[in-house]
Amino acid sequence: MLKVLSPYDQSLIKEIPLVGKAEVEKALATAYDLFQNQSKWIPAYERIAILERTAEIMKTRIEELTKTATQEGGKPLVDSRIEVLRAINGVKIAAEHISQLKGEQIPMGLTKASENRIAFTTREPIGVVSSISAFNHPLNLIIHQVVTAIAAGCPVIIKPAMTTPLSCLAFVEILKEAGLPEGWCQPIICENEAAEQLVVDERVNYFSFIGSAKVGWYLRSKLSAGTRCALEHGGAAPVIVEKDANFEEMLPALLKGSFYHAGQVCVSVQRIFVHESICDDLANKLAEMANKLIVGNQMDSTTEVGPLILPREVDRVEEWVSEAVDAGAKLLCGGKRISATCYEPTVLLNPQLDVRVSTSEIFGPVVCVYSYSDREKAIEIANSLDVHFQASVFTKNIDVALDCVKKLNATAVMVNDHTAFRVDWMPFGGRDASGIGMGGIQYSMHEMTREKLMVIKSDIL
Repeated sequence: MLKVLSPYDQSLIKEIPLVGKAEVEKALATAYDLFQNQSKWIPAYERIAILERTAEIMKTRIEELTKTATQEGGKPLVDSRIEVLRAINGVKIAAEHISQLKGEQIPMGLTKASENRIAFTTREPIGVVSSISAFNHPLNLIIHQVVTAIAAGCPVIIKPAMTTPLSCLAFVEILKEAGLPEGWCQPIICENEAAEQLVVDERVNYFSFIGSAKVGWYLRSKLSAGTRCALEHGGAAPVIVEKDANFEEMLPALLKGSFYHAGQVCVSVQRIFVHESICDDLANKLAEMANKLIVGNQMDSTTEVGPLILPREVDRVEEWVSEAVDAGAKLLCGGKRISATCYEPTVLLNPQLDVRVSTSEIFGPVVCVYSYSDREKAIEIANSLDVHFQASVFTKNIDVALDCVKKLNATAVMVNDHTAFRVDWMPFGGRDASGIGMGGIQYSMHEMTREKLMVIKSDIL
């Protein structure tokens, strides 16, 4: 049995059964048989209706879904409720974009050999989708990895994070209640050894993974020939702050981007490069605001920063911060564990560039501020790591903003906003070590289909 525990006090939420290799094999066989038999495919109009009903059912269970996500994931109530609302909207987006899964006419008659022909493409489901998800958005990530497959017409097998499986199970039940036929979405709660079959099996046509780079790239190396994949890993998001930046607008954005979900977001603000003329002022004001954040039980409506997902993550964050301070970083606030599961929001000024808070994803409530005199050099340092996801720049000068957008190595650059901004219909994904493929509801749906060309030859054309 798997014991699902509250990240805050490690109290038992629920016990659920684990399955093994035999159940994984059964799930793969079921999904493969559904896809191979085209008479069992779900027509587009039925997929639309199922997802519309799914969204309506979710609307009636907002509080229930919020409580489940908050309990198991550790994200404060107010933020979990926003996640649930986003998830409902994500289902709607998927339903709306089913009509956009379309091909195009390919011109013929441009050469003698191609005359008397008409050609066009269609898009059809890619096949069995296997998804492995992460803990930090226990409902919304499931939407991005499950609903997209259903919308594209693919049977999907989903393995949620072992720490946060309950939101996934609740959502799958809603899909069934909305009329999704049996076998089209199968949740699998299993250990990693059994889960690897969901990756290596040749019946899997598309693999979706959200999690650590080490695991993601390893699993990609195990894919069968022809299996497409999307990997979403983490980053160490950089921010460039010019001396003309608007403090009043910038500080709340940086505070939110740094400490939302205790920093357990793949695009959390981690490295803030600030012009030397305003660096100390910005760092001290950010620390003052961070020091006032309410940290504690995610189920308390006043909590602004909840626990880390596991006690060992508190140990790791504490070790990294101590290493940075010992190497010369100035500790402006935080720097201590509150309990076995909570860590103080922490602001470090000018840590060395070779310590782990500067080189690796922190995934905790810690942000680093660095002083610069030369923006080009700051961008060079920002780009120097092998992870590149989202970045941002704060400035009133449009030329400076455009220059930073051009030069920062990132898939997305926010101007006058924090790096963790996201809406579910925009393209979202890492580059280089941070991942491969592009997420976002309609982008994932497109990747879960493939193109087929038809060429008709006729003497009457």
